[in-house]
Order: sequence, then structure tokens, then C-alpha cells
Amino acid sequence: MKSVLKPLVKLLGVAMVGLVSAATSACPDYLKGEYRKLHSKDSVDICALTENKTVLVVNTASHCGFTSQFKELEALHKKYKDKGLVVVGFASDDFKQEDADEEKAAEICYLNYGVTFTMLSPTHVTGKDANTLFKALAEQAQEPKWNFNKYLLGKDGQLVEYFGSMVKPDSPKLAEAIESLL
Repeated sequence: MKSVLKPLVKLLGVAMVGLVSAATSACPDYLKGEYRKLHSKDSVDICALTENKTVLVVNTASHCGFTSQFKELEALHKKYKDKGLVVVGFASDDFKQEDADEEKAAEICYLNYGVTFTMLSPTHVTGKDANTLFKALAEQAQEPKWNFNKYLLGKDGQLVEYFGSMVKPDSPKLAEAIESLL
């Protein structure tokens, strides 16, 4: 019996490696990479986080006139997370609105607004120093002109629709777009 199981286990192992490789290669290049979580040493593999999910990517700042959108983004996250939506916030000081102290920025997100969706440590979202994801989003739609731009990605990781800062997370237009992809 052992002689039959050994080759079978080896074959299953090879098949699993093939499946993992296929899943990783299906992820668009601009989603490949790890980003550090806000006020944490832990990192997030964006491909793994978003695999076969509808994704809402948002550039955020803790001291902006739109910062209250955190509350509405959290409501979206809670409403749709079990249906396949992943909300990812990219903190950024590109518009000089992010707290210089990452601990204070995290406090604003997590304590003041109750954020439980994935928030990432400050990164550039505009210009030549923009992270890979935001460079790709700028090419496909437009570069953020301010904080709280929303980029809706389909389950394949491709950009479906862009929403500027003025479009609130609780807008019917954004909800309809999300629901059409779930």
C-alpha cells in the first residue's frame, strides 16, 4: 500500500505547485508585490489578498477634507466583504495631508473611523515615485489629483471603473458598479 501512496502523494504535490504557479501568473504584474500594513511590521501580498475578488483601491490621508470617507469605506467593506469585495487603502502623503506619525495615522483610521479593511503604510501614489499599482492605475484611468480616489478592479485584477474624490463611497453609482462585479 505504501508503494502506491508515495507516487500518488508526489503527483499531487506536483499538481499543487502547478496550480499555485498558475494562480500567481494570472495576477497582473502591477498587483504583484508586498506592501507593509499601516503601523505594523506585517506585509500583505496584494495578489493573494485580491485573488478572484472584486477590489476597491483607494489612496487615503488622515488629515484631509475627505477623511470622513473612511467611515463609508468601512461600511462598504462590511456590506460586501462576504460577497467578494476587498477594500485596500493606500495611505499617502503626496498631497501633504497624511500624519507624519504613522501611529497617529493608524489611530485615526482604526480608532476614530473603525477601519477593519486592509490599510497600507504610506506610499507614493503620484509621479515618478508612485508605487507600481498606482503607476498602472494612472496609465489605465488617471493619476490621483487628490486623496480618496477610488479604483474598482474586477476579479481578474483589471481596472473596471475610476471614481474621483468627490464620489462618496456610499454613492449609488459606486454601489451599482461594485454589485455588477460581485
